Amino acid sequence: MEVINSEENQTSHVKRNLKARHMTMIAIGGSIGTGLFLATGLSIRTAGPGGALIAYGAIGIMVYFLMTSLGEMATHMPVSGSFATYATRFIDPSLGFALGWNYWFNWAITLAVEIAASAIIMKFWLPNVPSIVWSVLFLGLIFLLNALSVKSYGESEFWFSLVKVITIIVFIAVGLLTIFGILGGKYIGFKNFTIGHAPISGGFLSILSIFFIAGFSFQGTELVGIAAGESENPDKNVPKAIRQVFWRILLFYIGAIAVIGLIIPYTSNQLLGGDVDKIAVSPFTLVFEKAGFAFTASVMNAVILTSVLSCGTSGLYASTRMLWSMAKDGQAPKFLQKVNRRGIPMNALLVTAIIGAMAFLSSIFGDQVYTWLLNASGLTGFIAWVGIALSHYRFRKAYLAQGRDLNKLKYKAKWYPFGPLLALIMCIIIILGQNYQAFTNGKIDWYGIAVSYIGLPIFFITWLGYKYAKKTKVIPLQQCSFDDEQNETEDLQGHMTAFGK
Repeated sequence: MEVINSEENQTSHVKRNLKARHMTMIAIGGSIGTGLFLATGLSIRTAGPGGALIAYGAIGIMVYFLMTSLGEMATHMPVSGSFATYATRFIDPSLGFALGWNYWFNWAITLAVEIAASAIIMKFWLPNVPSIVWSVLFLGLIFLLNALSVKSYGESEFWFSLVKVITIIVFIAVGLLTIFGILGGKYIGFKNFTIGHAPISGGFLSILSIFFIAGFSFQGTELVGIAAGESENPDKNVPKAIRQVFWRILLFYIGAIAVIGLIIPYTSNQLLGGDVDKIAVSPFTLVFEKAGFAFTASVMNAVILTSVLSCGTSGLYASTRMLWSMAKDGQAPKFLQKVNRRGIPMNALLVTAIIGAMAFLSSIFGDQVYTWLLNASGLTGFIAWVGIALSHYRFRKAYLAQGRDLNKLKYKAKWYPFGPLLALIMCIIIILGQNYQAFTNGKIDWYGIAVSYIGLPIFFITWLGYKYAKKTKVIPLQQCSFDDEQNETEDLQGHMTAFGK
């Protein structure tokens, strides 16, 4: 089904071409990345296997509530650039503005990170080829997948995610066989959960220290909300994808961490390798090698490459749709809302790709600039999650305040208001506590604070600056706009008529 119904609308609307399998795999792909394949080892080394399970389990529950909150809004109002639009409608246009631009900035910088990572990965096989060759090649591929059609993005994400899913399922199966001595030698059992200070090492603070790592690993699950505006049947496809989030997290993350913690002692220095250029010491590689599989490093290198490309493709998609949505809402330059005949906002796509490429080039000509750009984007995912939780809380309150029937919601988030409030509190704790060490070593580490928290002042300056310039106010619940009659055409212009009042 196309949203575009006339020649005139061809300049302002995207197409609904994402099928159910695309939406499901977008949600899966968003929650599985290099964080699982590389960073889980460091998490286990830091907090022990039990501490890692607690941290990832807690973040998993938080993400589940966030996704159900997003699902309730996205099925009722399926729009691209969703949660920035929801904040604009249900809280304050200035908050929507800040959330949108910060989220766009985050993914534009992430695109640069993935381009750089792809070149590092390729050096594993072809060390003599200059990195810039691979970076240009993969940037071109990522751009092409986004420029062809939304269906080409959906297809690429489907297959990229399928590779990751198969790898994890095989990994867990091989791991269980190894634990019980069927593969890789002797019976291991649960002995590695009881050595030293296991299963939890370092107490609560060690668990808190990996909350941020776990949160980063799960960032991207909100992509299903952004993609809702281009779903073929959002009423059915979005809830279906949302409902599977918790079980994916339970199986993939909790299962993988349990297997790694049971097979490799948390005291092993091998678990310290958490960078993309250390594929040989990925905990996945170590477990496969212990089971007696040859060429494991090469296989995992290929899997991690697909993960990087998946993240880059999704990042360019998400940031492009966010920029296009803000242009439609009058919060970005008007030329960015133009959509071509294939339903692609090409101007927004080109601008985002150029900014991502410039950020990447800064890593070549000035590491310091690139580092600060990366640090500035670090908290943005958590800030976006705060926006989702707040928006849903206000969405439901406004829905009831206007006398609407909850039974008419196509998907209702369970545990409201407990769910969004818990997610909100946890996100704030993680944001504030991500570098608590800077305050607890007897001397305040001001440089460490600046590096870790630079994203917060940027967000507040963007938010409050726009609020001051446009004189925006928190929208009364009775005046929040749902625009039910416009869901099918995704015409969001109307709700901005009172924007400057």
